[in-house]
This record gives sequence, structure tokens and C-alpha cells, in this order.
Amino acid sequence: MILRRAAKAIVLGVWLLITVFPLYWVVITSLKPKSEIFSMPLRYWPGEVTFEHYAELFSFADFDLYLLNSLLVALVSAAVVTVIGVLGGYVLARFDFPGRGALMLAFLVTQMIPLFIALGPLYLLMSDLGLLNRLAGLMVVYIAMLVPFCTIIMRGFHERVPVALEEAAQVDGASRLQAMVRVILPVMLPGVAATFIFAFVQVWNELFLAITFIDSEDAKTVPVAMNSFITQYDIDWGSMAAATVVSVVPTLVLFAAIRRYIVEGLTAGAVKG
Repeated sequence: MILRRAAKAIVLGVWLLITVFPLYWVVITSLKPKSEIFSMPLRYWPGEVTFEHYAELFSFADFDLYLLNSLLVALVSAAVVTVIGVLGGYVLARFDFPGRGALMLAFLVTQMIPLFIALGPLYLLMSDLGLLNRLAGLMVVYIAMLVPFCTIIMRGFHERVPVALEEAAQVDGASRLQAMVRVILPVMLPGVAATFIFAFVQVWNELFLAITFIDSEDAKTVPVAMNSFITQYDIDWGSMAAATVVSVVPTLVLFAAIRRYIVEGLTAGAVKG
């Protein structure tokens, strides 16, 4: 038993080291002077701590604007996707109608299609609608991309809520919508939080669509701005590392704010009562 626990601790320790080391390396790279980033042998701690990369990030790159753009797009998209997912998941879980199975299959199939296949028609559609280089256009695309999967997720959470709770509320005079909002949603908060954070992270980190539809400096998001640090002949590793550290902060804050609901949501259904 002792050897088993020791082996488990060693394996988990190695796995933790492998997981944390890249983040550690990004942080110390952002704190190194440019002369130390490529120094040999490698320095695992900066000889001189500097914040010049962070200063350059906000002084010359308008990174605060890019952060606000990403926050706006991610929060609005995740909120809309979550609302649609809650309503759509409720319909799929509570109503039996012709084509329900085909609809759920279509939702799943859309997740298997590579995004670049639809990029050409999507670009033409966005151009015709005047949504290129606009944050609203990105929101529309992200919402359409995430709704099918998030609806399937919320359907699973709805099915775990006993129908008796909803029926009891309706007996007391509540409408179906009131029963869902006042009775079901409070029980499903962990699932709602997990769905919201999933959508937020997907939008926050997305580069492929953003770099395709956004070329204006005023509408750039964080991933697009970070991609601009890669030029034809050079990569500004210091600024990119600093941008990476800064871009992680909003996600960490969001996780910390609703961590209890996320854990409950991700483990819901793992243990049957």
C-alpha cells in the first residue's frame, strides 16, 4: 500500500511538473531582458528581472484595447450561447417531437466538420452582410459555432433534473417557463457555469476565424494581436510571453470566481445518488 501511494505521488508529481513548467517558462521569459532570452546555457531564472516587455506591450501595441475587445466578444458570445443552450437543451430533454433524434445527430455532425471547409462561403457571407472587421461579426460566428455543442451539453444537465420538480412548480401555478427559471435553473447552476466557461475559453483563445475576419487595428482581439508578434524574419518572444501572461489573467479570474460551480458541473452525474 505504501509503495502504491509513493508511486502515485511520483507519477502525479511528474505530471504536475510537465504541466506547470511551460507556464513557468513563459513567465520567466516575459521577465528576462532581450539579451538573456536566447543566452546559452539556458537560464532558468532571469539574471536581471525587467518589466520592459510589459511596458512595450501597453505603450506601443495598444494591448489594453485588444484585451477589451476580447473580453467583450468572449463575454457576450458565451452569455448568448449559454442562454440559447439552456433553452434548446430544455426542449430536447423535455419534449418528444418528430425529428428530435435527427436534430441532435445534426448538432453532433457539425462538430466533426473541419472549420476551414466552410471558411470561403462564410467569408463571402460576412462580406455581403458588412460584418468584416467588426466585433459583432465575430460574435455572430462564434455563437453559431458553439450553440450546437453547448445545447447538447445542456440537454444532458436538464435530463439529470427530476421532472417531478417542474411538475410540482406547475401544480403551484407556475408556467413552464417560470418553473424552468425559478426551480430548474438554480439546481442546474453548476451545469450553466460549466457551459459558460467552456464557451468563454473557446472564444477567448480562438485565432483562426478572428485572423480571417479581422484586419482592423481597432477590432483586433488578443490572439490576433499576439500573432502579429510573428514577422517574416523574427519573433518577438519577450512581448509574446508578456502578452501570454496578461491574456491568462482574465481566464484565471473567471475560474476563481465560479470554481465551485465548475467542479460541481464537471462532476455532475459521476456519482449517482
